[in-house]
Amino acid sequence: MSGDANALDQAALAPYLEAHVPGFSKLCAAEKFKSGQSNPTYLLTAASGRYVLRAKPPGQLLKSAHQVDREFRVMQALSTTSVPVPRMLHLSGEMTPIGRMFYVMEFLDGRIFWDPSLPDTSGNDERAAIYDAMNATLAALHQVDVEAVGLGDFGKPGSYFQRQFARWTSQYRASETEGIAAMDRLMTWLETHMPADDGRVSLVHGDYRLDNMIFAKDEPKVIAVLDWELSTLGHPFADLAYQCMQWRLPHASGFRGLDGIDRASIGLPSEEAYVAAYCRRRGIDGIGNWTFFLAFSFFRLAAICQGVYRRALDGNASNPEKARTYGEAVKLLAALAVELIDKKS
Repeated sequence: MSGDANALDQAALAPYLEAHVPGFSKLCAAEKFKSGQSNPTYLLTAASGRYVLRAKPPGQLLKSAHQVDREFRVMQALSTTSVPVPRMLHLSGEMTPIGRMFYVMEFLDGRIFWDPSLPDTSGNDERAAIYDAMNATLAALHQVDVEAVGLGDFGKPGSYFQRQFARWTSQYRASETEGIAAMDRLMTWLETHMPADDGRVSLVHGDYRLDNMIFAKDEPKVIAVLDWELSTLGHPFADLAYQCMQWRLPHASGFRGLDGIDRASIGLPSEEAYVAAYCRRRGIDGIGNWTFFLAFSFFRLAAICQGVYRRALDGNASNPEKARTYGEAVKLLAALAVELIDKKS
């Protein structure tokens, strides 16, 4: 066994997989994907084909974090809808050969775009089509009948934003490593500008962005949406605003946002056009209180990044070297959010 806490004991894992994953035979290799900070994910190569295993990270974990069983449940439920997801093959219990819960899903061979400016595509028409496909998939997700697919109990009742604000404030304080004035100010602003619950409820992804989906190799088509750990029943505009942060994050940063890029010249939609396309697909006139939804998204991502940073300091992040950069990211996100709310006031 390697000294890497994320390494898999393949000798112990192989017979388990053969007993529990339909058709699985002869595990040959298990290689950890470099991407991803939350739940370590592995490419399994076997005589029977390729698979993906996604596990909880090792070590002491924050309460309610890393719920791979929720990911498995929501993707299994969505398999009957127009939202593309990989086929789920097995969910383990807590007691496993690797010492932590995991699930196995099919491997899909396609394209993942890590740079939202899409430099490796064929041109403006394909880039525009990729963003439009991403937009259509988000609208389709928010149209899913949660009761019909068995997810009517997938979230708690009441105001989504109030619940999420309480959850991520608690998570942020639990993983806080230093005082950040902009973050404190942002949390105060959000608390005092919390909108009334408008009754909108849908399945929300929670981390909807370009690099959490797989596109077909030969066309601008989404073949899978990945990383459902943060999914719940909530407000659909939270997903939309979270994705639209991409337009406001600097490209020259670890986030690789779209700020600083001449988007029109390379075929990418403006934030306004992207939101308008979503509204047309959902049959709604527009979105009020947009500043709150955006500011909340910055806060939530900052809280997530703080948790990753704290895990790096504690020694159990999935990618420790990258995770340490997240400490600075928290400050950047809080500063961008404060700038946003100052413009509004």
